[in-house]
Amino acid sequence: MFTLWGARQRYCDGVSRRSFLQIGAFGAGLSLAGMLRARAAETAGAGKTTSVKSAIMIYLGGGPSHMDMYDLKPDAPVEFRGEFKPIATNVPGVQICEHFPLQARMWDKLAVVRSLSSVDEHSDSQVMTGYSENQNRTAHHPSFGAVVSKLRGGATDIPPFVSLRGMSVGTEPGYLGVAHRPFTADGPGMADLRLASGLDAGQMDDRKSLLNGFDDVRREIDASGTMKGLDSFNSRAFGMIASGAVRHALDLNHEEPRSRDRYKGVEQFLTARRLIEAGVGCVTLTIGGWDTHSSNFKTLRKQLPEVDRGVSNLIQDLHDRGMQDDVATVMWGEFGRTPKVNGNDGGRDHWSPAMSALVAGGGLKMGQAIGSTSARGEYPRDHHYTVPQLLSTLYQAIGVDPGMTFPNGSGRPMYLLDDREPVTELL
Repeated sequence: MFTLWGARQRYCDGVSRRSFLQIGAFGAGLSLAGMLRARAAETAGAGKTTSVKSAIMIYLGGGPSHMDMYDLKPDAPVEFRGEFKPIATNVPGVQICEHFPLQARMWDKLAVVRSLSSVDEHSDSQVMTGYSENQNRTAHHPSFGAVVSKLRGGATDIPPFVSLRGMSVGTEPGYLGVAHRPFTADGPGMADLRLASGLDAGQMDDRKSLLNGFDDVRREIDASGTMKGLDSFNSRAFGMIASGAVRHALDLNHEEPRSRDRYKGVEQFLTARRLIEAGVGCVTLTIGGWDTHSSNFKTLRKQLPEVDRGVSNLIQDLHDRGMQDDVATVMWGEFGRTPKVNGNDGGRDHWSPAMSALVAGGGLKMGQAIGSTSARGEYPRDHHYTVPQLLSTLYQAIGVDPGMTFPNGSGRPMYLLDDREPVTELL
């Protein structure tokens, strides 16, 4: 096993965060079969299952400006309202940014929570786990995708949790263990999903039989019984490779050319949809860079249309396939941006007291804008919610009780979330 480090992404706090990929795809030095064994053993111990619903989590790293996307203030002073204008959606009374025309035409299939508050911290930890990175340095709470992996791992040969953005603080499994890290579907790790060069299916079966023979010898000297059931886990590992379902989902050449054209430049959204169709329980992805202390409007003029195209195509495809109630989608960053524009070429700085989040599907109530902020977008004015509360709502949408517990590293039962009150308007 060896580690390949991805490109560094440096935010304004000066901390460099970089993704990594370990050969073996599932990481942590475990073989594919070992990963499957660990997942299934822990799932059996939990004794719980979830519904068949899935989730797509779109992370806008750096902190997107709520004032320039879903919570525009056209009547505020010019130094607050910025350069963009609001446009009407197909839901009366709801307006969003002029650079979101595709979402505006399908707002009956979307919803936004405008009255969220977060923490001032450049990390995806809060939105992925419900706890800040500072808290998780000691508490090690698991990410949303890791929980899905814990509850669904071992059911099929499809990995329950896939990250299209590599490893990060917010994708870590915490006290659930390394078995529930995400499958990272890029780079050399893809080699795990292919037959070795020159090897056909028959030869792979021969290798499988040979491996079972070695395991028989190991069983004879294993007094602890830990080898019991090894054959079935190895079969699942070989099955994931032989079936090619994940590899097929990741290969966009299998998608119709006309469909690929719709997603040109935002292919991660298409890949996410295909993975969900293949049976993945949680997919995370990212797009753009949103730490706009300078050139906020210049940056957003380029990025907002890309987001609009990716989100609108993804949600429409899920509806066209009858999957809208079975897939909950959320798009958010770690915090909002300062309502008042700074003097650094029209930039906006960090602002954790107010942020917005886009939500779709999962059987939740769409076609609405929930909550509001003050006249200058500074603070929630009504229906104030926290990031963990929206995360709790998403757990409920896919059939997971946010009040359930798992033992941490010390054996102490820990709730998935401490702040579990849902966003009631969505339910």
